Amino acid sequence: MQVKPLKIGDITAKIPIIQGGMGIGISLDNLAGAVAKEGGVGIISTAQIGFCEPDYNKNPLEANLRAISKYLKKARKRADGGIVGVNIMTATKEYYRYVKASIEAGADLIISGAGLPVDLPEYVKESKTKIAPIISTKKSAQVLLKLWARKYNRIPDLLIIEGPEAGGHLGFKKEEITQIKKEEYQKEIKEIQDIVKEYEECYKAHIPIALAGGIYDKEDAKEAFLLGVDAIQVATRFVTTEECDVAEEYKQAYIKCKKEEIEIVQSPVGMPGRAIYNVFQEKIATGVYRPKHCHQCINGCNPAETPYCITEALIRAAQGDIENGLLFCGAKAYKAEKIETVHSVIESFFE
Repeated sequence: MQVKPLKIGDITAKIPIIQGGMGIGISLDNLAGAVAKEGGVGIISTAQIGFCEPDYNKNPLEANLRAISKYLKKARKRADGGIVGVNIMTATKEYYRYVKASIEAGADLIISGAGLPVDLPEYVKESKTKIAPIISTKKSAQVLLKLWARKYNRIPDLLIIEGPEAGGHLGFKKEEITQIKKEEYQKEIKEIQDIVKEYEECYKAHIPIALAGGIYDKEDAKEAFLLGVDAIQVATRFVTTEECDVAEEYKQAYIKCKKEEIEIVQSPVGMPGRAIYNVFQEKIATGVYRPKHCHQCINGCNPAETPYCITEALIRAAQGDIENGLLFCGAKAYKAEKIETVHSVIESFFE
């Protein structure tokens, strides 16, 4: 399948593929740098990115901000001139400081979801860093584009539409994820594109759109591009690569999992998510994983009430403790059969 390069403002990715940001510790410098070197857009997740820093437990914010700079610098060396950006969840505590740290570290692009990044244009206004909000519905697109235009006279440099088959936290109600049909969501995508066209005409500029969620192979990519989008965002497929930063046990969990083992779970931060069912999921209700320490990660989380700490659960998984960790994944993780390279994955999507 032959497609055009992806232009994001004044920067261009030779191949229109964005590697989804996966935290904690799944997409760091090695994976992001490898994708960027191949001509795609490599993305580092800033979610508790400093969990390996020696002072993380005492000073999580400082450790995370320091790690953003460290991993971006390392990714740039690997990228050989390619595009490297970050994914920052809007729900992150001290969100503004994560954005500023990413800009100072030279991020080409900031992708932001898990809520609407309503003030992101204000935070980047004196920088060259491009911004890409993640939306899932026509309503969220309408609200965000209207607000950015009215308040900041600004449009996104890139818009990412993330569908119900994505991994991690999802922008839908739990019942919507399982009930919405592909044809229905494709109609929603078209309606979002119509809204975007209104702002393109107003600003006399193109807003590239990337589609995410459930894009695992060439046929999925072809289907996405036939909808008229400019790029695809892929996350799950990159987990089972040699370059992925996560522990080998995590990669093998994807390869071994069955379709029926992938479930919709309720995150302690109030959002539904998709994960592989394991011992951890069985024991959540027993109080075994009640948090003993707050890592100051997400707005709206009350350690006294939450059944488990999502930061600790994701760190355990990333370090290879797959029975006691939260194994976020996309809907098609069960299709993984072997460990690949980033090059072979990208090559399998495009001619």
